Amino acid sequence: MITLTAAQSAVEAGIRKGTELGVACTVGVVDAGAHLIAAARADGAPLAAVETSQTKARTSVLFAQATKDLVPAVQPGTPLFGIDAGVRDPLAFVPGGVPVVRNGTLIGAIGVGGGTPDQVHEIASAALEAL
Repeated sequence: MITLTAAQSAVEAGIRKGTELGVACTVGVVDAGAHLIAAARADGAPLAAVETSQTKARTSVLFAQATKDLVPAVQPGTPLFGIDAGVRDPLAFVPGGVPVVRNGTLIGAIGVGGGTPDQVHEIASAALEAL
């Protein structure tokens, strides 16, 4: 499981990485059930980043993959195209979500919103390293 202390450390590491990159972002950490453990919105981060960060984390944990790796699977003509219409809560098939796996077990995910696709993936990866 991801403790609150660990989640807060990951969020702080992500916000620091965002600052280094010049990106005002939001970082969220969810557990294996996609429930929020910790989140923070950097000063100046877009309000939408709060929602997108949590949606990316949720998507990553539900599919046990980085959201950037899911992008090809949801394009028109692919098997998962339109899957987002069949779920209650939103999904985000764009970079910025990374799963948290320990000893081969999925225990949660990290989501980041507020920057370009490459930036948010880099920030999420930095947050993951802090766990």
